[in-house]
Amino acid sequence: MGFKTLKWAILFMIIANWIDPVKPEPTKSAQTLTSHSFDNYTVALHKALQFFNAQKSGKLPKNKGIPWRGNSGLLDGSQLKDVKGGLVGGYYDSGENTKFHFPLAYSMTMLSWSLIEYPHKYRAINEYDHVRELIKWGTDYLLLTFDSNATKISKIYSQVGGAYENSNVPDDISCWERPEDMDYPRPVQTAYAGPELAGEMAAALAAASIVFKDTPAYSKKLIKGAEALFAFARDPQKRRPYSRGNPWIEPYYNSTGYFDEYLWSTTWLYFATGKLSYLSLATNPVLNRNAMSLKWSKKAGVLSWDNKVPSSLMLLTRLRKFQATFYPYESMLIEHDKLIALSMCSYLKPFHLFKWSKGGLIQLNDGEPQSLPYVANAAFLANLYADYLNATESPGWSCGSKFFTLATLRNFASSQIDYILGKNPLRLSYVVGYGDKYPNHVHHRAASIPSDGLKYTCKGGHKWRDSTKSNPNTIVGAMVGGPDQFDFFHDDRQNRGSTGPTLVGNAGLVAALVSLTSGGGYGVDKNLLFSNLSPPNGF
Repeated sequence: MGFKTLKWAILFMIIANWIDPVKPEPTKSAQTLTSHSFDNYTVALHKALQFFNAQKSGKLPKNKGIPWRGNSGLLDGSQLKDVKGGLVGGYYDSGENTKFHFPLAYSMTMLSWSLIEYPHKYRAINEYDHVRELIKWGTDYLLLTFDSNATKISKIYSQVGGAYENSNVPDDISCWERPEDMDYPRPVQTAYAGPELAGEMAAALAAASIVFKDTPAYSKKLIKGAEALFAFARDPQKRRPYSRGNPWIEPYYNSTGYFDEYLWSTTWLYFATGKLSYLSLATNPVLNRNAMSLKWSKKAGVLSWDNKVPSSLMLLTRLRKFQATFYPYESMLIEHDKLIALSMCSYLKPFHLFKWSKGGLIQLNDGEPQSLPYVANAAFLANLYADYLNATESPGWSCGSKFFTLATLRNFASSQIDYILGKNPLRLSYVVGYGDKYPNHVHHRAASIPSDGLKYTCKGGHKWRDSTKSNPNTIVGAMVGGPDQFDFFHDDRQNRGSTGPTLVGNAGLVAALVSLTSGGGYGVDKNLLFSNLSPPNGF
């Protein structure tokens, strides 16, 4: 039997032998975690949030705390006649100066989700107001990218800046300039169709509306925008991928499908509005079949900016576990619960469903570059699921005939984050500014060019790109792409796969860190996510 055949045989054995989780007596080992100090997770979390401040575009607040960043992109979208003031604000995606609205929206959804689950932890470490400000910086900008005052929209501005692949025109790839010094054209991309873009933006605004429940007017504005976006996403005339055939987008953030965004956005809209029509769609068998959420696969099990199936099923599993399941939704919610449990099983080494590096890093993207964002997401989901089980007094879960305690999930999550923070063969922290040893040649224009009052031109900045010296500015909290599958790391500024940070990567890291830190106590907030829901009929 070949290796791949063996893996699938093990998986089918798990499915065939599925049993509901049992509840043995808790043991000390069920609460045992790694020896890593939880205070270290808090320190890393403070830094990881700082990265978002370094990525801000627009007119920056005076107390931003990053002296080498200033106002930038103040003319973004100024050529648009229907957007007063242009598309000023938002976040640069990475070390380039592009604002990609699809991953930006996903990052805001993840930050909002982490805050909804763990508001007590953010408060305990004095980051509650900060993370809300970061989310609002993103959602304020997203509201500019479409007609947020309308109930029906015809287009979405999907990107500002970027690069036309293989073009000789100065752009965000060919030029190496600080955002403050950009002097080349900043084209705006417009999507007249795009269910994945609209769906992700709807999820971001819906999730944020729960975060800002204490500001009713803003929360209602977010919900109105989310519902308009969702209607755009579901319009049969607009069901074409927004990135397909667009050379400014497709090579960088090409979406491979949109049914996962349907599942993701309709789930968040249900929690934001309490409307059962959204829950009905989230549990619709046809939608779930098209989203590939009825049968375990790597697509169903690996969370990323391009695949929201695992996160959607996690939220729907929460609904089943924390609230009484009610007709006619219970059968699909049970299937969601099973799929999430199988995804947790897939993270465990004995089942060999993913490769691992010798140093202990799970290879969720098959050894391709930028591995750490996938790992951080998995750590978040694993520890979150453990918190869900703990909140419902379940000491663990079953993988076929084998029972695993909560400690198994928590140890997986902490081991992967510990690897990122320096417990790896190189003893290198992949979060800049954390620990004594971290990457010094981060692929980042603003960090690599001195803030010395001089303006470096498009080509003039290449001397900083090509320099072998360390970056003059430390971009604190940036999680880089990470090592290869053999635990080797290339601290090379021109190697984006290794040293490039991203919004989506740091959003997952923040979520994982806040779930692991002991600040504010353990466990999730049981009520905030459900605060807009009415009790189900008959309960």
